[in-house]
Amino acid sequence: MSDSPYFFTIARAAELLRARKLSPVELTRAFLARIEAIDPKLDAFITVTAGLALDQAREAEREIANGYWRGPLHGIPFGLKDIYNTRGILTTGHSKVCAENVPGEDATATRRLREAGAVLLGKLATHEFAHGGPSFDLPWPPARNPWNLEHFTGGSSSGSGAAVAAGLAAFALGSDTGGSIRGPSSHCGLVGLMPTYGLVSRAGVMPNSFTFDHCGPMTWTVEDCAIVLQALAGHDPADAGSIEAPVPDYRAALAGDVRGLRIGALRHYWEEDAPAHVELRAAMEEAIEVFRRLGAIVEDCRARPMRDMLDVKVVIAETELFSIHYRELVERPGDFGRDFLGRVLPACLFQGADYVAASREHRRILSEARPLCERHDVLLAAGFGPAPRLDAHRTVNFWTRPNVFTPSNVTGGPALELCNGFASSGLPLGMQLIGRPFDEATVLRAGHAYEQATGWRGRRPDVTEETPKPPLDAMGNEPDVSGVDARTRCLALDMAARAGLTLDERQQAMLLECAPHAIAMADRIRRDRNRFEEPALVFRFPAAS
Repeated sequence: MSDSPYFFTIARAAELLRARKLSPVELTRAFLARIEAIDPKLDAFITVTAGLALDQAREAEREIANGYWRGPLHGIPFGLKDIYNTRGILTTGHSKVCAENVPGEDATATRRLREAGAVLLGKLATHEFAHGGPSFDLPWPPARNPWNLEHFTGGSSSGSGAAVAAGLAAFALGSDTGGSIRGPSSHCGLVGLMPTYGLVSRAGVMPNSFTFDHCGPMTWTVEDCAIVLQALAGHDPADAGSIEAPVPDYRAALAGDVRGLRIGALRHYWEEDAPAHVELRAAMEEAIEVFRRLGAIVEDCRARPMRDMLDVKVVIAETELFSIHYRELVERPGDFGRDFLGRVLPACLFQGADYVAASREHRRILSEARPLCERHDVLLAAGFGPAPRLDAHRTVNFWTRPNVFTPSNVTGGPALELCNGFASSGLPLGMQLIGRPFDEATVLRAGHAYEQATGWRGRRPDVTEETPKPPLDAMGNEPDVSGVDARTRCLALDMAARAGLTLDERQQAMLLECAPHAIAMADRIRRDRNRFEEPALVFRFPAAS
């Protein structure tokens, strides 16, 4: 690995900064120079805050020189996915709809990183409003994978993945509603943590799904991930989903080994439900052997089929997303990108009964997860890899293909994505470690043990100023309505009109292409239930002592 400062881990840089062997200003300038040289190839940044970054770095330098050290993020440069509110700084959601949006306040996560002394380099590309895949019809281009510029970063935290992998930021924040931290972490070879629902505040972060949104870190190592999580975790009354829970010392928890750790391998996820690439399957087998050599007890286990999880997540999340953006969808649908519309418009076909049915099924899944967590300390699942071409993306796949990351969004516990090798093409491969709610410490310990036993952190993408930026076909994701029958067409267009939508011919095609799959999803979610069966959003609190 290059010994350039922009490739230092947080842990290493923090040690040098605290000892005053490295200057926060020097480090920040190294990152800004790297961004200037490399980002035109990657399109990872929407806004670079160079002046602010240098001001914050100078402040950090003065404080450290005066003996005031805030902690291991003091003077560390980072980037924010452009859905995190930043006071006085453009926050776009990578959408024309918010192309001039300048918030008056910081998101809680933004504030907590500022209080930890971190240095904001800028705002990073995402998929539109943290949803969908790459669109070429937005005000800013989609980010590119630094391991191969023709390939996909994963989404929706696309700029975050590209920036950290390529050394444009020491770490970044992403968000995860259906894999949006873990997908780009997998495709870009990073460590990415989706924390337990309610552990990290979402206040001031543009919502995607109130039920499934998580905010979390994307870093180069598990240790760095623990450092960032420490600064972010904790109850926030400004977030209605925030939960009061003890916050352990995550970095200290890495010190233990994994002897006797019970790992349940969700083999059916990568062999049956969503068969993985042959090289990823081989990497999963090797990962299992690594854990066994480290003394862990690994056995196969089974959970709900991934399609069941996808049905629950999509019916709930797309209904919520449609509601969040309803006014703009009615008044200015043409200001949204093609991929976002192809995902959100079919939500007009879901009825209130479908939303409640999905929530009741969600509660069943949560109940079924409890004995699995009692038998195993950690669950092992595949991630993504190798990354497909960026211009091979098809919106309709969202509705038809199970997602390896969605199950843990539905169950709500922590899920850590980390690199478990490289394909013959040189593109990264990834795996997940999934834990019990609020047991991030065990998940991080297991990930750290695996990382220390393997050599994947010594390899970085080789992208330079001289790397050519190949052209991409922006026209390959046009909607195809050839298989939509007349009855479905009439139903979908009638439901869209009843919802108040006024769609042009192409927007109608975006709706119609995915309508059969949305209708089938709603049909599957309507299962027989006892009249007393409650939805997942019903809570019971312990009686006062």
